Parts: sequence; C-alpha cells; structure tokens
Amino acid sequence: MSERNYRKLNQLLEKLGDSTLVTSRWLREHGYASNLVARYVASGWLESPARGVYLRKGGHLSWQGVVRTLQQAEGLALHVGGRFALAWRGHEHYLRLGAGASVTLYGPEPIPAWVGKLSLKDEVVGCSKGPFDFPALQSFTEVTDNELRDRGLERVFQDSQADGVVFSTPERAMLELCDAPASADLVYEADALMQGLANLRPKRVEALLRNCCSIKAKRLFLALAQRHGHAWLSHVSLEGIYLGRGKRSLVPGGRLHPIYHITLPVDLDEQLG
Repeated sequence: MSERNYRKLNQLLEKLGDSTLVTSRWLREHGYASNLVARYVASGWLESPARGVYLRKGGHLSWQGVVRTLQQAEGLALHVGGRFALAWRGHEHYLRLGAGASVTLYGPEPIPAWVGKLSLKDEVVGCSKGPFDFPALQSFTEVTDNELRDRGLERVFQDSQADGVVFSTPERAMLELCDAPASADLVYEADALMQGLANLRPKRVEALLRNCCSIKAKRLFLALAQRHGHAWLSHVSLEGIYLGRGKRSLVPGGRLHPIYHITLPVDLDEQLG
C-alpha cells in the first residue's frame, strides 16, 4: 500500500474511533474508492456489519455510534427524542435502558434501511417528524446551539459515548411522548414521567406549545402537569396557544379533566404505586 493510502487509512481510523460507522456513500465522497475500501477490509482494518456500512476492526456497535453517524456523517436531521430522550436523562420509571431499549428518533426523513440490519442491543425506531411545525432542517452540522435550543433541541456533551449527539430537551421530549398513539398505557407512562419533571423551563414550554400542532399532545401534557402541581406551569402563558374545541377521549370510560377536557384513566393514582 502506498504512503498516501496509509495516510488516508490513518485519517479514516481516527475519524471512526471505537463506534462510529461510515457508509459507502460517505467513503466515495471523501475519496475512498471501492477497491481501496475492499483492500482495507481484506487487510483487517475495517469490517462491514451490514452491506454498505463500515466499522473499525475491533470496534463495537452502539446506538450512540449509529446516531452520531446519521447526524454527523450522513447529515440527517434525526434527533433522539420522546421516551428514550427522557430515559437517557434519568427519568426512567417504566423504561429499562440496560435490557434493550427502543431508541426513538424524530425527523423529516426515514431512518436508512441499513440501520435495521445491524446487530444492535437497542432497537432504533423512527417516529416521523413528531408534533411540531418548525421549518425542516436539512442537517444539524451547520446549525448553531442557539438555533437548536429555539426548537427544544440540544447537543449532549456530558456523556462520553453520546458526545455531540442531538437530543430533545425534556420539554420537547415530553410533548413528543404525549403525541404517541393514544392508550391507557401511554397515559400511565406519561403521567409517571411527568411526575419527575418538576424543573421544566416555562419559557421553553410556552414556545414549544406555540409550535406544537397536536391538540392531544398539548392537552395531555398540560393536564398531567396540572395534576402533579408543578410550579413552572403557573409561569406558562397559554394566551394564543390553540387547544382545540370540544372534549377529547384518550381512554374509554375515563375521567374528564375539568380544565383541559381530555379523558384520563380513573386509576392513575394506583398506577403510580
């Protein structure tokens, strides 16, 4: 192998680290011809955990590495949100990260098919764009941290494995969860998680409610926050926030919330244990 190709190999291995992947598309765009990549694989420098995807030999597959690849190398505006974003920040309750979780990704584009072919402990699940009407981002690579925060998103840096990965803030993640298909189990889970969200930022909640287009998500979010008596709710102005008209039923035979006119299971207190 020429000295130039060795330099290219070292640059590639440095980028990959222990868990980042690269696709054939990325390799072509960065000057790695298919015959050169095949030589790297044959020589034991790279391995291919799925067709068209490459990992440093001896590296390990993780959801963090996959999401970092999607966001940074593939330039896809897919963020970690909903129930998994809340769980990762310590609001576990019903969720058990160590037992194989569902990593919920939100964004305007589908998850590439190769992700589902990887032997990951944690399933990566696409949840479409979610309940917000923000203009679509093409990618996160050229978006400032302030622009992300305006959308209820932020890059995580306190975790070495997920360093630089874009997550929903707790405020946005909770609204994303409340937008999931209606069922008693959804309300039980959302209620348990809301109980622990005593420190949400009211200005951020207010901004997200203004950009949320799901009536169900907004009503359920507010009803559960009121139910747990969170102090931040009194600082959220609902002026100009559309909550729809009439009653909304989430569960058959539920109890109607007197303020937000949405039915909640009658046994919520029992579920909290």
